[in-house]
Formats: sequence, C-alpha cells, structure tokens
Amino acid sequence: MKTYLKTFARTFKKHATRFISIIFIVLVSVGFISGIGTSTDKIKYSLTDYYKAQNVSDLIVKSTKSEGFSMGFSKEEVAAVKEFYGEQFVDTGAAIDAYIGVNGERQLVRLYFLDDFDNLSVNKPEILEETGFFEDEEKDLTVAYAEVADNKIKGIASRTEIEIDFKDVIEQLAGQAGQEIPSYAQLFLGRLKPVKVTVGGTVKSPLTFAQDGEPSWLNPEDTEIPNTINEVNELITLDNILYLPSDAIPSIMNIRVLQTTDIYLAFSDRSQFKAFDYGYEDYVESQKELFTEKSGANAEDLRFISLYQNYSFISLTRYADKVAGIGYILMVAFLFVTALVVLSNMTRLMEEERAQVACLKTLGYSSFKIVFKYVLFAMLATGVGGGGSYFVGLGLAYLICYVFNYSFAMPPISSQVALPFFLIVFSVIVVVTLGSTLVAGLRLTAETPAELLRPKPPKAGKKVFLERIPLIWNLLSFKYKSTMRNVLRYLSRFVMTVVSVAVSTALVLAGLALLDVCLFGGVNSPSVMGVAVVVIIFAGLLTAVVIYTLTNINVSERNRELATLKVLGYHEREVSGYIFREVYIDTAVGIIFGYPLSTLIMLLLFNIMGMGTIAGVSWFWWLVAPVLVLAFTFIVTLMLTPKIKRIDMNESLKAIE
Repeated sequence: MKTYLKTFARTFKKHATRFISIIFIVLVSVGFISGIGTSTDKIKYSLTDYYKAQNVSDLIVKSTKSEGFSMGFSKEEVAAVKEFYGEQFVDTGAAIDAYIGVNGERQLVRLYFLDDFDNLSVNKPEILEETGFFEDEEKDLTVAYAEVADNKIKGIASRTEIEIDFKDVIEQLAGQAGQEIPSYAQLFLGRLKPVKVTVGGTVKSPLTFAQDGEPSWLNPEDTEIPNTINEVNELITLDNILYLPSDAIPSIMNIRVLQTTDIYLAFSDRSQFKAFDYGYEDYVESQKELFTEKSGANAEDLRFISLYQNYSFISLTRYADKVAGIGYILMVAFLFVTALVVLSNMTRLMEEERAQVACLKTLGYSSFKIVFKYVLFAMLATGVGGGGSYFVGLGLAYLICYVFNYSFAMPPISSQVALPFFLIVFSVIVVVTLGSTLVAGLRLTAETPAELLRPKPPKAGKKVFLERIPLIWNLLSFKYKSTMRNVLRYLSRFVMTVVSVAVSTALVLAGLALLDVCLFGGVNSPSVMGVAVVVIIFAGLLTAVVIYTLTNINVSERNRELATLKVLGYHEREVSGYIFREVYIDTAVGIIFGYPLSTLIMLLLFNIMGMGTIAGVSWFWWLVAPVLVLAFTFIVTLMLTPKIKRIDMNESLKAIE
C-alpha cells in the first residue's frame, strides 16, 4: 500500500501540467454555463423578492360601469373587496393616459390619481427625491410626484408647475373610446377650469422599472407585450408619469368628474408568483373569477390588467429566459469540447504510464485499483475546477445582472443561493470525465503485463491524398511535405483538434453574431450586448485552453521525435515550426468546419432570442472570428515554445527497452 500511495504523488508531480489544464478547461466551461444559468435564477429571485417587498399588485381592475357622468366601482363594491382580501392587499385610485402640456410641449402622460399616496400598502413607491415646501405654500398647492427619468421617460423637475385641462382630457378619453360626449355633459365641461399641480419630488414605481419605455394604455387591450425595444417603439410609449392626489379631480355639483376608481389587488399568497412560475397564470385566472364574485360587480363591466400585461415585469423575465436559452444552446458545445479534451488528457496520461501499469499488475494489484489512481487524478482535477467554476459562475451572474441595469432599474440582487444550474452542469462533467477515464483505464489494464511493457510501435508513414495530386505535391518543400504526412498520420489527434477548434470557432462567431444584432441590427438592448461580449470572451478562453492542451499533448507524445531532429542539427526555430505548422493547419481546417456549425448555433440562438437572422449578420464578423481564433493559437504557440526548447535530447533518446 505504501508503494501504491507513492505512485499517486509521483503521478501528480509528473503530470502537473495536465492536472492544471483539466482544472482550467472545467473552470472555463462550467463557470460560463453555470454563470449564464445562475444569472437567470438570480434575476428571477431578485424580481420575486422585489415583488414581495413592494407588495406589487397582481391585478389592476377597472370598471367600465357608468351612471350618469360618473363611472367606476361603487363604494359598496370597494368595501366588499377590502373586506374579503384585507385592507393591506387592496388600494384604490384611478389611472388614465392623456396628452397634456408639460414644459412647453404636449406629452403623453399617465396620470395616477391615488387616494392616499403617502400610505400606499400596494405598489409601494420608492421616493427618490422630495422637495420640502413652506407651510404657507402648501395651502395653495396641489402636490404631485413625477416618475424618475430613464431612457424614455423624460422626467419632470421638482417645483415644476403643470396645468391640466380636464375638459381636454375628457374629450381625449371619449375619442379613445369612440364615444360622443352627451349634450348635458357639455354643460359641466364648459364650467371646468384647468387644475394646476406642482411637482413635489420624484419617485420610482415598482410597476415601471424598464428603461426602454413603458407602452401606453392607448394601445389595444389585446396588444402582445413586446419582446424587444424595437417592438416597443412601434407602440405608443409614455413621455412621463405623474402621481396625483384623488382630490385633484375637480367636483361639480357633487358629481366627481372622471370618477374611474380602479382597484389595485395584491394576492395574499405571495408565494404564488415566483417570477411567473408554473401555476401562477392559472391562479390569476381563478382570482379573476373570485374577484367578480366577491365584489358583486357585473363581469361584463370589469377589465383586468395582470402582471402579464405589465411590460416591465414580463420583459425582464423574458430577457432572463433568453439568457437561459443562450446557456442551454451553448452548454452542449462547451460540455462536448470539455469532455473531449479531458478524455484526451487522461488517455494520453495512461498511455505514458504503460510500464508502471504493467509493474503494478505483476505485483498483484487488481485492474480497478490501478485504474482508481487515474480516476482519482481526474476527479480531483475536475473537483478543483468545478469548485472554482462555482465562484466564476457566481461572479459572471452578478456581472450579467449588473449589465441588465442598462435596460432595467434592477431590484437589489437576491441573496438566495442559485445552485440547480451549476449542479446539473457539474454533475454531467463529473459523470462524463470519470466514466470515460474508467472505461479507457479498464481497456488498458485488460492487456497483459508483457504487452504493456512492450512500447507501442510508431505509426507507419504512408501516402496522403495530396501525394496523389502531383500538381500540388511537387510544389511543396520537404518540410511541408513532412508536415502534411504527420498531420494525417495521427488521424485521431487531427480529428480531435479539428472538432474542438470547429466548436470553439462556432462559439466565437455566435457571440459576434449576437453582438452584431445589438450594434447593427437595430436592437438597442445593452443587456443582450453584455451577454454577447461574455460569450465571446469565454469562447475565446475555451479556444485557448483547448489548443494549448492538445498541442501540449502533441509535444509530449513526440519528445523522441523532436529530440532526434535536434540531434540531426535542426535549429530550435525549425523544431518549433515542425510542430506549430501542424497546429496551424489543424486550426485552419477546424475554422473551415466551424462555419457551417456556427450557422446552426446562430439559427438556434436567433430562434430563442426572437430576433436576428443569419443573413443579417454583417460580413466582416465572418472574417473577425477566424482572426480571433488564429490570434489565440499564436499566443498558445508562444507559450509552448519554451517547452520545446527545454527538451532534453539525452533523456528523450534513451532506449525505452
């Protein structure tokens, strides 16, 4: 057992480079995939926490019932709703979208008339700025609050005076409804005087945190919530939002003009939401029926606006799901390359220790005990890489959440731990790595000690297909003829490198295509752009790690060959070129195969994102991608040059027998 344990330490010491390369490949791939998936969970957890903290209304209920010139819920209906649901889950008010004069221009403004703005229990606003008026001023002021400015909302400065002409507003509402104002109502309208309000501060409503514009309610009720800012721009979007006290509405002859009381209802079971989790939509539909029953209102008079019609909430969850979709598509590619590289590493490691395996078998060790050493090697490397990848993924998730701030006024990031995506990805890597190592090891130990002690004969050289094309072959110099023969002599290594580089190229090009959609495709979404940049960076890192690992294995396998070239008088640059020419040829072939693979990945990505086309990708990105891959290849060759220079001719050429 003591001897057996010594072999562990020697294996780790001798193959430290391989150990580190496995750690890095797992770190990059699992860190990227789990980061993408975790960011989706973090966004949804944060949105759910915000929904609970601000007691966001699940339903805004409007009544179209009218009696004379007043309309909306009766006091009895409101009282019935509050009694059933509880005071803390119900608020009342009114909201309309109308064009009014603000700062010398006619703007589309949503006017919220709230009964008790300072003590709202539902849709609790965040007061960002509040101007303290003098007491003598307050007596004559009707104070309103303005929504904070963003990419679309223009914002209104504190102490700005705004004059609201309710006659004009009512005429707009009638026009929107396609109705004519009755003649008796014209008498009341003629006596209406404009109401002056003064902005007393700015607030942030929990219902409107999208930075790309809030669609107006002037749009048809059945309008789909837009997927992108482009679709929002096709709708009518608000210029400003004002929050006013209900008593700002003028009264004439005890009839409240514009009395359109809305009910803001928050479900008492706050656990139902979970960022539109499964079952929430059905729960909303059941609550609509229950509300109609308990309020005593006529179902035909009710109009429900749920969070599924709220642009801020639904668009944030949609964007989060799009990010998850990117992760699911790229996950297959990343895991495939990772498994391929780890398998290549472990297979070559065991091949290099054939003699040691033979000795252990001769000493009576079972095949499982012998293979367990290599399984443990792979498990530790994967475990260290996986442990580090969790923190890489967590950092990436926080970065993506931060990037989302450019499109949304993001709620505070939830402290809730998001493990599912990481555990799934890491489990797949562990199973594939350990399973492939075990299978390869058992296949090796199935050989007899005599076979294992006998070195594998080098592959015999043979003609390659280019030799059958004299027009090309005769133009090549000796060193390039030698390179072409070596490339195709080690066919398995050639295929592995080509496949890995092809997948890496496809990932880089897919990231560039996403970036193109944002930069030149008219999709003004910083959040998607940020994810695209992350994809490019991690795809580039994957490319570098893959090429480094495979080239390092190539150099290790051919130590004797390279030492022989040195003995024959080749200069160090010529010896390095002997290997690196093959690397560049493999990379070039991989890039060529990466193009069709990238079109498939882009097709899936654009389908998931709901925007962009392959034909719409700018032509120069197709040239930038191979340049990036070749640049990473060049950096790797620079890193490996010292290793080739350090090859000991004496040690390498000692007889294996």
